[in-house]
Amino acid sequence: MDPADWLQQRLGCSFADTGLLARALTHRSAGPDNNERLEYLGDAVLSFVVAEVLLEAYPDASEGELSRYRASLVSGEALAAIALELGIGEQIRLGEGELKSGGRQRASILADALEALVGAVYLDRGLDAARALLARLLQKRLQELPRASELKDAKTRLQELLQGRGLGLPEYRVLETFGEPHQQRFRVRCDVGGLAIAAEAEGSSRRRAEQEAAALMLANPAVRAGQ
Repeated sequence: MDPADWLQQRLGCSFADTGLLARALTHRSAGPDNNERLEYLGDAVLSFVVAEVLLEAYPDASEGELSRYRASLVSGEALAAIALELGIGEQIRLGEGELKSGGRQRASILADALEALVGAVYLDRGLDAARALLARLLQKRLQELPRASELKDAKTRLQELLQGRGLGLPEYRVLETFGEPHQQRFRVRCDVGGLAIAAEAEGSSRRRAEQEAAALMLANPAVRAGQ
């Protein structure tokens, strides 16, 4: 399906500049005119709009509680799940290497593409259109948010799981930093003491890359089994 038709069908959204849409759905492995800059912008728009929504939805919540709510909604894990539901993976342009290695299903690629799409909508149609798009995308998850005290990020959940099994704490190491100074990306490796298991992930910040690596570890059946 043509990306513009897909966007209209799945999200009821159209672009005046279809070149922005094409760029939002182009991974860096497919060429220099890719979605990294749009992802950078979309990340900021997403964080702002979600913060705005949460302030209105939870007038009595503390700053810490609002931060936990926002972290839950904008985590790479949550964004990848939304992107998967939308079928973004089938629309992404990937280089041959990423195609062969299952890039269409990779959580980091899906989450980045969704953020890039938000950035593209903001540039093409403005903040109100980005707000409307995110309201549709996040409506169900906003309604299902648990109490703030129940929300824990991937790094915290991984640490608690390992401690409960008497295993060593996870260790995070930056393997690579790349990109322009204003849009750097980080590749991080997570190792678990006592287990011959590691996970690597990328993110637009070191913290985000660490969270993604922790989420990958949590998804590994061997980690949950403590093997």
